Amino acid sequence: MKPAISKTFIGLESPGARRAGAGGHPCQGIYHVAEGTRPRVAMIAAHYQIDFSEHYLAEYMAARGIGFLGWNTRYRGYEWLFNLDQALVDIGVGVRWLREQGVEHVILLGNSGGGSLMAAYHSQAVEPCVRPARDMEPAPGIDDLVPGDGYVSLAAHLGRPDVLTAWMDPAVIDENDPTLTDPELDLFNPQHGPPFSPEFLERYRAAQVARNHRITVWAKVELERVTSRGYFDRHFTVARTWADPRMVDASLEPTERPPGMCYRGPTKATNYGDRGIGGEVTLRNWLNMWSLEESQCRAEPHLAKLTVPTLVMNPDGDEGVFPSDADRIFDAIPSTDKTRADLPGDHYFLRPEGARDAVADVIADWVAARFPVRDE
Repeated sequence: MKPAISKTFIGLESPGARRAGAGGHPCQGIYHVAEGTRPRVAMIAAHYQIDFSEHYLAEYMAARGIGFLGWNTRYRGYEWLFNLDQALVDIGVGVRWLREQGVEHVILLGNSGGGSLMAAYHSQAVEPCVRPARDMEPAPGIDDLVPGDGYVSLAAHLGRPDVLTAWMDPAVIDENDPTLTDPELDLFNPQHGPPFSPEFLERYRAAQVARNHRITVWAKVELERVTSRGYFDRHFTVARTWADPRMVDASLEPTERPPGMCYRGPTKATNYGDRGIGGEVTLRNWLNMWSLEESQCRAEPHLAKLTVPTLVMNPDGDEGVFPSDADRIFDAIPSTDKTRADLPGDHYFLRPEGARDAVADVIADWVAARFPVRDE
C-alpha cells in the first residue's frame, strides 16, 4: 500500500526578485513527502519555463522515501524574458530551502529541457562560469550557490540552442514568410525520402546550423539598431521548428517511437502550425537562450563539471529525444560514478502502463546505493 503524500506549497523571494505587488512570489513550488516523514534525501526539478511544481515523478519519489520539490523560477511561463544567471539564483533558493528542512543530500533532476538548466546550476555552483545577460549586472547571489550531491538526467535535451537547431526546418528561406521554401532542403518532399540518404542528411544538418547562425547575425544587428533608437528589445517569431529528420524517418536511430510523429502530433502538420519551441522570442532572448554561438544554455560545457554521482535515463519511445542525445550527455559527464539506463516509455512515461513506477524504482535504487535514505 502506497503511503499518503503530503504536499506543501512553497513561495519564496529571491535575491534581486521580490514578491510582486499582487502577492505572488518569484519562486514557487510544491514539496512532496510521504506523510509524517522528514526525508534526508530530496530531489529538486526546474525548467526554463514549464511549471514543474506538480512534476509527474513527485508523488512516485515521495512514496519511496525521497522528498521532491517541484520548483519554478521567476520565468515560469515567461521564457522570452529568460536570463540564465537569475534563474540559477532562483534554483539556489529552492536548494537552500531543502537544506533548511533537514535534507542532507540534494539530487538535481534534469528532466527534458531542464537537463541543461540543472547542469548549469551545478556547474555555476562548483566553478562560477555564467556571465550576466547583455547590458545586465550579475544576478545577486550568483556566486553563492549550493551544489547538488547527485544529478539525474531524465529524457533530457542537450540544451535550448541544440534542440531547437536539431528540430529547425532549414528549408525556410525568409524568416518573415515561412511559406517560402528551398525545395532542395524540404524534409517533406517525398523525392528526398524517407528514407533519407546520408548526403541529404549531411546537407540538411549543415543548413539547420546555418539557419541558427543567420538569425544570430540578424539579431545582433537588429539589437544594435533598436537600442540606438532608445528601445531595449523587440519581439519576433521563429517558424517551423518541428522538422528533425528523426521525427519523419523512424529508421534513423531506431527506437519504439511511433513513426512520423513529434510531441504535438503528425510532424508535417505540426511543423506548419503556429506553436513550437522558440516560437515567440525577443532579440535578447534569442542571444541569451537559443543562439548556438551566444547562448550559455548548452548542456555539454556544464555537464563537463559533473563529478558527483550521475544517472542518465532515456525512454525508448521518445518522439523528440533520441539515443544519441543521451549518449552525448553521458559521454560529456566526467564523473567516475555514472550510470546509464534506458527504459520503456514515451517522453513523459505515460505509456506503457507502469512506466513511471519503473522510472521511480530505478532512481530510488540508485539513490539508496549512494545516499542514506532515512527520515525522522
